[in-house]
Amino acid sequence: MNPISIEFTSIGPARYLQLAKALRKAIKSGDLVPGTKLSSARKMADIYALNRHTVMNALQILVAEGWLESRQRAGYFVTNSLPIDSSVTRSENKHTQSEGGREYSTYQFSFANDIKFQKAMSLADYQYNFAGGLPDLAAFPFAEFKRATSSACQRLNTNLLHYGEAAGVPELKSQILAYLHRARNLNAKELLICNGSQEALFIIAKAFVKQGDFIAVETLGYPPARKVFSACGASLIDIHQDEEGLCVDDLAMQLKQYPIKLLYLTPLHQYPTTVTLSMTRRMQIYQLCYEHGVAIIEDDYDHEFHYRCHPVAPLASDDPAGIVIYVSTFSKLMFAGARLGYVTCSSGIMAQLQAIKQLINHKNDVLTQLSVAQWMKEGGFERHSKRMTKLYKQKYAHLDSLLKSYQLKGYPITYDKPDGGMAMWVNMGVNVSKLKESVKSHGVYVQTQTEFYFNESSRSLNLAENKHTHLRLGFAGQSCENASHGLKIIIEQLYHS
Repeated sequence: MNPISIEFTSIGPARYLQLAKALRKAIKSGDLVPGTKLSSARKMADIYALNRHTVMNALQILVAEGWLESRQRAGYFVTNSLPIDSSVTRSENKHTQSEGGREYSTYQFSFANDIKFQKAMSLADYQYNFAGGLPDLAAFPFAEFKRATSSACQRLNTNLLHYGEAAGVPELKSQILAYLHRARNLNAKELLICNGSQEALFIIAKAFVKQGDFIAVETLGYPPARKVFSACGASLIDIHQDEEGLCVDDLAMQLKQYPIKLLYLTPLHQYPTTVTLSMTRRMQIYQLCYEHGVAIIEDDYDHEFHYRCHPVAPLASDDPAGIVIYVSTFSKLMFAGARLGYVTCSSGIMAQLQAIKQLINHKNDVLTQLSVAQWMKEGGFERHSKRMTKLYKQKYAHLDSLLKSYQLKGYPITYDKPDGGMAMWVNMGVNVSKLKESVKSHGVYVQTQTEFYFNESSRSLNLAENKHTHLRLGFAGQSCENASHGLKIIIEQLYHS
């Protein structure tokens, strides 16, 4: 063969790897065609000023990869069966790109669902963050939790580290079931631990939804949940809301018109409006769903935090027909990175959910589960819950006083104080649809009313922009000082820019 020009560098991979790479590239580009006999290792060593063993190492790599073949007493040859000439023809669903001196066609594949990846918000980009579900991590008792983790590891049953127990480790399940009975009057018997409530919602959707099935959702709602339902093939039916929550009359009308399979609800501190559904409406909704054979997904995402009164017990606490699928999470009390959510429901539904969970992954992070179980057993979980409720109540009062001060200055701000939760739903009296971008450059993150509609749902209200006047202002995740500065920027951008 004619010598190939190779420039070796003193930095980077070893020389034999550089030689192997150069020969591989020459073969792929067609400079060394199939059947070509390579110079002997001794001659190549002379040409490239390399040790013969260095050359042999490079040639042996290419033999192992199939680019070369070694023939006894004959030397090394480029393998005849290499696909040097692309057998892929160009067509309308391919794009051509060049690599190694040759052209390839890349396919445009057809996916089952064209799901758009949404880049996660970077908290580091914002000094003032009004996201509604962020806990105050500065107040988390990491030292206490570390001790619980250490204790769990000292008592560790290593059998739990193997496959199995896809539904969650028994220690954590028993602690959560006892906690639900104490704190939420929920006498659950079965529990499924998930990697956050989002995985729980996906599992439920996979269990129930076939392409074209109908799921009823609140008109203003939690976007990630509705994206899951839609991605699993569901058609979403918006149910209207008023100042008291989901409209029962509209639900009744839609149940008559569509064969709805599921109703997704956030009855406590509705997401995003923060309205707590009254007991009367809860009973009416339950009865309607029972009559029409509709299962209810109750997403109770921040039950722990209540300030004005004791929270209403979950729908699942009084579910004689077994139609409520109760979903909750530790993300708001702990942190999202813990990836701990859970589901409780009737045994018939649970069997399906557990089977699907087992298909997705064999089990959750065992050490995290055991650590949280130990923390709960020692009482740390509920002590932390009480501390955070007290802290968030102070932040809740601070945001309330800020908003009232702007009202007194004549700004057209109106709002109803929620019974609890981590955010307020505030009517700013002017169009807020462009606020998110305008305050971003000032280091402020805020959620506007526009974000909580789902455009692909069948009854999207498509309200005129001038009716998009509400903000969801989260108060839990930042200091009172930052809330004051951030709200001042929002006011200036809305009313004075």
